[in-house]
Amino acid sequence: MATEAKRPKKENGSTDDSMEDPLKNFLSWCDKVKLTLSNKVYLSKEGTIAEYGMLAKDDIEEGHVLFSVPRHVVLRDGMSAIKEVLEEGKGSLESSSGWVPLILALMYEYTCPESYWRPYLSLWPDFKKLDHPMFWSKEERERLLKGTGIPEAVDTDLTNIEKEYKDTVLPFIGSHPELWDPEQHTLELYQSLVAFVMAYSFQEPVEDEEEDEVSSPPMMVPMADMLNHVSNHNANLEYTHDCLKMVAVREIRKGEEIFNTYGPMASWQLLHMYGFTEPFPTNSNDTADIQMSSVYTAAVQGTQSEAEKRLLVDKWNMLCEMDMVREKGVFVFGKNGSLTDTELYTTLKVLCMSKKEFEEFQENEGWEEDDGDDEDSNMAQALSFEGLPALAPQWKQLLQAAAGFTLGLYSEDVESDRRLLEEPAALAKLNSREARALHVRLGQKTILHHLQQLTQL
Repeated sequence: MATEAKRPKKENGSTDDSMEDPLKNFLSWCDKVKLTLSNKVYLSKEGTIAEYGMLAKDDIEEGHVLFSVPRHVVLRDGMSAIKEVLEEGKGSLESSSGWVPLILALMYEYTCPESYWRPYLSLWPDFKKLDHPMFWSKEERERLLKGTGIPEAVDTDLTNIEKEYKDTVLPFIGSHPELWDPEQHTLELYQSLVAFVMAYSFQEPVEDEEEDEVSSPPMMVPMADMLNHVSNHNANLEYTHDCLKMVAVREIRKGEEIFNTYGPMASWQLLHMYGFTEPFPTNSNDTADIQMSSVYTAAVQGTQSEAEKRLLVDKWNMLCEMDMVREKGVFVFGKNGSLTDTELYTTLKVLCMSKKEFEEFQENEGWEEDDGDDEDSNMAQALSFEGLPALAPQWKQLLQAAAGFTLGLYSEDVESDRRLLEEPAALAKLNSREARALHVRLGQKTILHHLQQLTQL
């Protein structure tokens, strides 16, 4: 990835004001709105892994509050200057994403010269720094990300965004011409703001969340979104009644970058939702998906008669009724083995049952004696990378074949990508998109390749 031009620094670690007007204005605004920043940290474009970042000016102890954001500074639809209009029209703004009110508020605030949040939103003058795969050409996505699941996810995103804009947003802004103008508040701007929300928003945890309760809507938290992400983070956002606080979760040394966490995100999720990746192999949360249908295909290949095929169909239908498998469902593997233990274990067990065993299983309507936590622990152990070699041969055969089908979806094999990563001259020729795609592919392929090795007969 191309490096930023070096900027002259002052003794306190900040950069020349004349070169940093948006950041200077943002920090002045923070003072005015009582967003307090510790004197042990500073914002910078130099020495960070992305456009902006936060660095430690001095050694920082665990528990130190790095900054505090008052609730009135948080940008959400209920705080916007147009909150009353959004509240009145909320019945017509319902959508599958649930983001329409916030994005309408952002569309207004982003283009309003007098917006309370203008110094904050001016940090993103045109959203060109956002480089989610939704902004890549379809050819780039197919060429660089084939097999990762991202091209399909982006196609769905783009279809949903366009539908949401045309069916929900456009009629609403058309009925409020004093606030929005379709010539200015376009589908392109809406798509950019969706990516902005994907990359920078926060969702406050819901206390005592019930199973059917809707999660809290996203919100923009100035300063908090300046921190970059790594899985091995050193800070975390805490929510209180009056403010949101970024707190050090371990000791941070002078000169270290301050990292928040967006949660246990695999590299493909980071690229899809945030537009960046952690370099391979540093992401401890990397995962690879195997389509549930691939396990079924592997089982079909093992049948030798029409009777066996009919029995297999009955088994799969039973698994569908039990909600263990779905048409577009996936079995997820992490760096230590299966992350969908119950679904995968039950699927392998049922598919490998004899006719008599399956008939008994059907009579019990899928119910078996439940050993509780012990059963869950046994499943997890059996499907961990440590436990896979001890699986029954028929189980291993299904996993081996399904992993092979999945690896066959990529354009290149794992060794080709690995050689590319290990060859400095070839790696240096990659642009930023090619490099990020390589990290995603290798993260997934390495897990799948390891799965294949452990299930060899």
